[in-house]
Amino acid sequence: MRIVERPSPNHGPRRGGARPDMVVLHYTGMDSADAALERLCDPAAEVSAHYLIDLAGTVTRLVPEAARAWHAGAGAWGAVRDVNSRSIGVELVNPGPLAGFPPFPAPQMTALEALLAAVRARWSIPAARVIGHSDMAPGRKTDPGPKFDWRRLALAGHAVWPAPADPGGAGFAALARRAGYVAPTQDAAGEAAVLAAFRLRFRPAAAGPVSPEDAALAAGLARAHPVEIDPGPANA
Repeated sequence: MRIVERPSPNHGPRRGGARPDMVVLHYTGMDSADAALERLCDPAAEVSAHYLIDLAGTVTRLVPEAARAWHAGAGAWGAVRDVNSRSIGVELVNPGPLAGFPPFPAPQMTALEALLAAVRARWSIPAARVIGHSDMAPGRKTDPGPKFDWRRLALAGHAVWPAPADPGGAGFAALARRAGYVAPTQDAAGEAAVLAAFRLRFRPAAAGPVSPEDAALAAGLARAHPVEIDPGPANA
């Protein structure tokens, strides 16, 4: 895998001596790779990621892995609140809602798999901690979006795909929380945001209120890959 270097000034030290133990995937939501690179390297934008992968599979390194890139923003995954300090951020060139959420081409996915294999090996990151921006920011973010092939990534060993399990009487909200999802608020709107984020990844065609299928998948995910529970809503 060849990596192109284009250093971004938008980074800092990881706080509290943190080491990356997760990867967060994004779509750029912009018209082109050049536009995304300009923004990710613009000091005024105050955003960045460690890597950008274009449609042809070219990988550009923007921020050293040991540094804290500015890609995650507000949100949480389990007990982790400062996701930037604990993660590697990967931007995938894709216009997202600007073009109806197009699929990610095979060369881009192949490059992502190779990058994830290297990053995960360097930092001993479990497959279950490769997540989407929408997973850690329910209600605020939708990337990498409904066309991202999470099942392919799971089959390659770089993400997880839950098998349905018996919820055992637990509700969807509690199961999703045990699996890592943190509601932005402790009310019905927060629960709805988590349901939407969960479905965006595992059931993008689903709609309506929580279903037995949602609960079974959340139970399977929580059972196979439980996380340290968060102390409260993500935006507290």
